Amino acid sequence: MTTKHEQLLESYLSTLSETERKNIATINADHFCADEFNANECAKLVNEGKKRATCSLKVGYEKESAPLPKQSDLTIVLDWSQNPVCIIKTHKVETKPFKEIDAEFAALEGEGDGSFEWWQREHTHFFSEYAKEISVSFNEDSEIVLEYFEKVYPID
Repeated sequence: MTTKHEQLLESYLSTLSETERKNIATINADHFCADEFNANECAKLVNEGKKRATCSLKVGYEKESAPLPKQSDLTIVLDWSQNPVCIIKTHKVETKPFKEIDAEFAALEGEGDGSFEWWQREHTHFFSEYAKEISVSFNEDSEIVLEYFEKVYPID
């Protein structure tokens, strides 16, 4: 985290009670997606309140020895250039096979044209490519981590 990120975080934390601060699971600063266009687009959608969920291939966490997201995680959402856009708080995490993800979740992701068909097509492509990169396979039974969040601190 940069000094700018830490200052933003401190500003947000100062608005919370002691109990609320103690209930934060983990804090990180990160961008969405693996390319500049989509990272910036997702940051914009989160800041606008259109994107309220995200998902990841579960095996990716295992391959990268990374912990799964948890309820009460805080994330400073960054654009591709590492500029903070806002802070989000995770309020729900669940895991399910890709084939069981529904249109309601896709709508919460807020991306593309908003249709379930677009979401399925783009996420099938993304997860297939990512799976190749980490030497695993992806199919409709692959476990996906669904993360639901809310924007808790805007940046003026």
